[in-house]
Amino acid sequence: MISPQNSQSFQPTKALLCLGAAALFWFLNALNKTGYTLNVEYPVRFVYNDSLFIPTSPLPRTVTVNVSSDGWGLLRHSWLPFRVEPVDYVVKNPMQASVINTSSLTAALAEHVKKLQVNYVVADTLEMDFDRRMTKTVRLIPDSLHINLAPRFVVSSIINLTPRTIQVEGPARLVRGVPDTLVVKIPRKRIVDNYDEEIPLNHLRHPLLRTSADRVAVSFEVGELLSPLPAASQPESTTSAKSNKSAARTRR
Repeated sequence: MISPQNSQSFQPTKALLCLGAAALFWFLNALNKTGYTLNVEYPVRFVYNDSLFIPTSPLPRTVTVNVSSDGWGLLRHSWLPFRVEPVDYVVKNPMQASVINTSSLTAALAEHVKKLQVNYVVADTLEMDFDRRMTKTVRLIPDSLHINLAPRFVVSSIINLTPRTIQVEGPARLVRGVPDTLVVKIPRKRIVDNYDEEIPLNHLRHPLLRTSADRVAVSFEVGELLSPLPAASQPESTTSAKSNKSAARTRR
C-alpha cells in the first residue's frame, strides 16, 4: 500500500521550473560560444554627388551580409538590424557604375562593424543605374481655343497664368523628352462668370521627375454679348456691294 507521503512526492510545478532553468542555462551557454555564421540585413548609404547625378532605379536600402560571431553578437544584429548606423558605399563614377562592387562593400563593412567578422556580401540584387541630373524651364500657355463658354459669353480679358514657367528636374534622358511648352486646359464647362481657379499640372506624372510647381492659377474675365456679332451683318453689306456693281453695269 502506497503511503500518502509518497503519493505527493511528484510536484509538476517544480519539475517545470527545473526544466526551464536547465533550458535557460543551455541557451545562455550556447550564446557564449563562437563560430556561428548568419546572413543579416545591414543598412547601406550610397555616397555620390547628388547635385550632378541621380539614380534611375531605386538603390537598395540594405544588403545581405554573411557574418560570424558569438551567439550574443548575432542575436543582437539579427533582431535589431536597422538600429545601427548604415555603412557608406562610395560611388566614384556613377555614369560607369552598373553593379555594386561586393569586395569594396565587404571591406567597408569590415571597417564599420567591429564586433562581427564580415565574411562576404550575398550578391542578389546589386545593380544600379545613374544618369546626369538636368533642369529645364518649361513655358505654360492656356488652351484659349477650347474654353467651354456658355452661349453669348466671351473671354473679355487676357488669360493670366501663375506661374508662367516651371522648372523640371530629373534624369537627363527623361528631361530632354519634356516639351518646351505645356498647354493648360480649362476643365470647367459652360462658363458664364469670371474664372479664377487652380488647375493641377498632370502632364509630368513620373516618379523620377520633379517640378517646381504642381498647380497653376488661371484667371480671366468673362462678358456677355448684348448685341449680335459684327460678322452677322457682313453678308448684307456684301449683297449691297454686289447690287451696286450690277447697277453700274446696267447704266453702261
